[in-house]
Amino acid sequence: MRIASPVAHRKARFEIIPLIDIMFFLLASFMMVSLTMIRVQALKMDLPTPTASSGNKKPEMINLEVDSLGDAYLVQGSDRQRKSKTELFSILTNRFAANTNIPAYIKGSPDATHGQVVSVLDLCRQAGIQKVSFNITLPQKK
Repeated sequence: MRIASPVAHRKARFEIIPLIDIMFFLLASFMMVSLTMIRVQALKMDLPTPTASSGNKKPEMINLEVDSLGDAYLVQGSDRQRKSKTELFSILTNRFAANTNIPAYIKGSPDATHGQVVSVLDLCRQAGIQKVSFNITLPQKK
């Protein structure tokens, strides 16, 4: 004969949630430890000391402006000279022959049309100048 136990009989349960918590804790711990184990290796170098630049030589460049009428101007410092397309082309070819890496900067008037600015760009390309940039000013907010 079997005698009943005063304690209720329960089936054993396998809880997985605490196991997942422990695994995440171990993962985070290993990640933090691996980050602190990275060694920074550096080479000792003797770097040169900076020196003051000699002279006030400005880089050689061609500054061009296009006004609202489509006239082209060659700008050198504060001097602004109006040039015809043929004069400008000869100046550009001479400057390109002296220095093949010379850049050109084109500044268009806000009233100049796209075609007028592109005609000056075409002159630069025909002269052989490949480094052409545009000087753009944002319109003033009223």
